[in-house]
Amino acid sequence: MLAGRIMLESSAETYRVEDTMNRIARAFDVKNPQSYVTPTGINFSVDQAEAANMMRIEKRTTDLYKIAAVNSISRRIAAGELSLDEALVVLKELAGKKFLYSNKLMVAIAAIASGCFTIMFGGIWADFIPSVIAGGVGFLGFLLFDKLVEIRFISEFVASFIVGILAVLFVHTGLGVELDKIIIGAVMPLVPGLHITNAVRDLMAGHLVAGVSKGVEALLTAFAIGTGVAVVLAFS
Repeated sequence: MLAGRIMLESSAETYRVEDTMNRIARAFDVKNPQSYVTPTGINFSVDQAEAANMMRIEKRTTDLYKIAAVNSISRRIAAGELSLDEALVVLKELAGKKFLYSNKLMVAIAAIASGCFTIMFGGIWADFIPSVIAGGVGFLGFLLFDKLVEIRFISEFVASFIVGILAVLFVHTGLGVELDKIIIGAVMPLVPGLHITNAVRDLMAGHLVAGVSKGVEALLTAFAIGTGVAVVLAFS
């Protein structure tokens, strides 16, 4: 369940979490392991008639490093390289690790990506720097508000609102040229690409509840981004 929690909190696909939990359980001679995972909770039982253990997942982020690390630990367990106690210690150490990238690095990456997306979507080089600034500041706003409020919808709305304001200011002051290209490039780091991918993969794997819920979450994120930009454009 600890392995499943780490993976689910890192935005792993639901079917991958269940499969990893079952493989670990079978490696330690658990007969007929029963795991049921949703985006917000984990249920696990050693048999159909036994008592089920439940774990609530309250907050999720994107950390592909931890997903890969749990998969590696699972393979070592299946190969007999780790005992039960050793596996628990390794997983606890992994769970206690902070996010691999600092906020400064993520803001810098988001800023550079915003400028590159603007060019990729047909923008001109004169809009590269405005997109970099708008995307970086917008993503910084997202990180700050995500710590202040528990509702991610608000953080995404505020971030896209900041992007819209900066894009309009750049165009009105002559520092930017094409408003739409600047906005499109700057909001791309906020787009829920991973959630959409995971939703489709879960649906294809037969996890309908998880697939639909992740799809709705991605839809709400897209709606928040669009609303934030629309509010700015409506009053500009």
